Amino acid sequence: MRELKAEVSPEALRAKSEAILRRVEALPEFRQAETVAAYWSLPDEVATHEFLARWSGVKQIALPVMCGENELELHEYHPDSPMNPAAFGIREPQGALVRPEQVDLWLVPGMAFDRAGHRLGRGKGFYDRLLTRTHGLKIGLCFDFQLFDHLPTEPHDVAMDQVIFG
Repeated sequence: MRELKAEVSPEALRAKSEAILRRVEALPEFRQAETVAAYWSLPDEVATHEFLARWSGVKQIALPVMCGENELELHEYHPDSPMNPAAFGIREPQGALVRPEQVDLWLVPGMAFDRAGHRLGRGKGFYDRLLTRTHGLKIGLCFDFQLFDHLPTEPHDVAMDQVIFG
């Protein structure tokens, strides 16, 4: 997957990201959501930085923060607040704690997804552990070359309710 991503120019990934996030913004579930959990994108993921800044004044935006060695918790994101550098080159917000049960809609990254909503992450299980504690709509975001007909799954894997790709 990393090799496939490396074959696509940063400009093309940015254009694909914008198209994917426009589709998210058009969803009735997104329009109705008060609290949205998303992610601070890495260079090889659907780019979220502008999206987060655009919607932070309209919705409560929560981003994951490493808690201990293998857990994530959510903290409120504000574009004018400093972000802490964290593992893997991810930036983390310093805002108030947001409980997973408060989240109406989740935007989740992945290395790959399949058409049934199964997700292949980066191998540490962070999102699977976090998503077991929520009832919000879970949407996986990926580029078209990250979508497969079928991925192997394990009992602890949490499937997405929907996958938006482009």
